[in-house]
Amino acid sequence: MSCHEIEALRLGLMNVLGTEDRSAREHAEKELEGHLDGPIEALANAETLSEIERHLDAALVDLEAEVAATDPDDPAYGYVRGRLVAVRDAERAVHRLTDQGESVLDGLGEAHDVLHETFPVEE
Repeated sequence: MSCHEIEALRLGLMNVLGTEDRSAREHAEKELEGHLDGPIEALANAETLSEIERHLDAALVDLEAEVAATDPDDPAYGYVRGRLVAVRDAERAVHRLTDQGESVLDGLGEAHDVLHETFPVEE
């Protein structure tokens, strides 16, 4: 078994961050072989943080349905629930990344305003 959501998220983040680590990309692609469809495929191909958040949310909905459909006596039940916990944790990490990026943008806007207030430019 593999955690397809996490590997797809890794690929999406590599796209967004411009990561050139060929071996990491190949590893993730191999893990996802035969499973690239629906939200997993969309997540792996995401090119923005907002796309990642949207597709990760859809993947979580599918994973929650998988957990609900799995018999608690099934030997895989614990693993499926563990995947859900890991993917929810990853979702929080992506939200933090987005929030931090937006904070940097806000800070740059404030710095720009302060510069113009301190050194007014007459046109």
